[in-house]
Amino acid sequence: MLWSWLAIAGGLALLVWSADRFVDGAASAARHAGMPALLIGMVIIGFGTSAPEMVVSALSASQGNPGLALGNAYGSNITNIALILGLTALISPIRVQSGVLRKELPILSLVTLLAVIQLADDRVSRNDAWVLLAVFVLLMGWSVYTGLRSRGDSLGLEVEQELAVASMPLGRSIFWLIAGLAFLVLSSRALVWGAVNVATAFGVSDLVIGLTVVAVGTSLPELASSLAAIRKREHDMALGNVLGSNLFNTLAVVGIAGNIHPMQVSHEVLSRDCLVMGLLTLSLFVFGYGRKGHGRINRIEGALLLLVFTGYTGWLIRSVLTGA
Repeated sequence: MLWSWLAIAGGLALLVWSADRFVDGAASAARHAGMPALLIGMVIIGFGTSAPEMVVSALSASQGNPGLALGNAYGSNITNIALILGLTALISPIRVQSGVLRKELPILSLVTLLAVIQLADDRVSRNDAWVLLAVFVLLMGWSVYTGLRSRGDSLGLEVEQELAVASMPLGRSIFWLIAGLAFLVLSSRALVWGAVNVATAFGVSDLVIGLTVVAVGTSLPELASSLAAIRKREHDMALGNVLGSNLFNTLAVVGIAGNIHPMQVSHEVLSRDCLVMGLLTLSLFVFGYGRKGHGRINRIEGALLLLVFTGYTGWLIRSVLTGA
């Protein structure tokens, strides 16, 4: 059991470090290739911060643990909004200025609704997974189109500033891109092995382990990025990290895992986890648009999000203790 806990702790630590290296290398390489800053922020950084969830869920599905894969994706979405944005807004209220992000908010709401509809029969079939991946490809196409056309957007300006500070030579960029991805796979294998062993030893479903320990762990890159962004008053970067990650998780992460191993899931995923994820996404949509077109997540709303995260975690713990 000790080795399992060490695998979880070491896997999470290496996962966070390798994800950070992978994002830096990918963003810098994209910059050398002449990709617009807004496009790097929407696609490259969004993909990079979701890489831990993607690799962990793919490995979980391939090893016959679909509950861990789905729990990781949906749990990360809940953690991103309730814990990360809640904590970030509590430290410094988040202003929503980017026109691109304001377009992504209703898209994320619709994508979440699609996920809820697909789980009405308590399963994610391969057809469901292909639909998710098709929507993901369409959204990536839209992101490329928007990134090439939107000049002067506040998110693009913030990414431009970050790239100027964190620039590196092309050779080093490629090295960290490849090395970061390799360590992502290694750390994910250790994390999945440890999580499955702990779940088996304590008689806890891999779904609950995915929703809690693994979800929070794989969301640490988003937490670090959002806190760093808010310290520099880059509000759109903080929100963009979460929106991009949740879109990737719902579409690409679940889509890839569902294609590897179709998932038969318990009804509580729909009645509990998707309910919380849907309500949080709706609240983010309301906060992001605000009144008279001025979106803002203030400290009170941030505290409410943290309260929801605490209540949801307590709900999960109670379900484990009571066997419900």
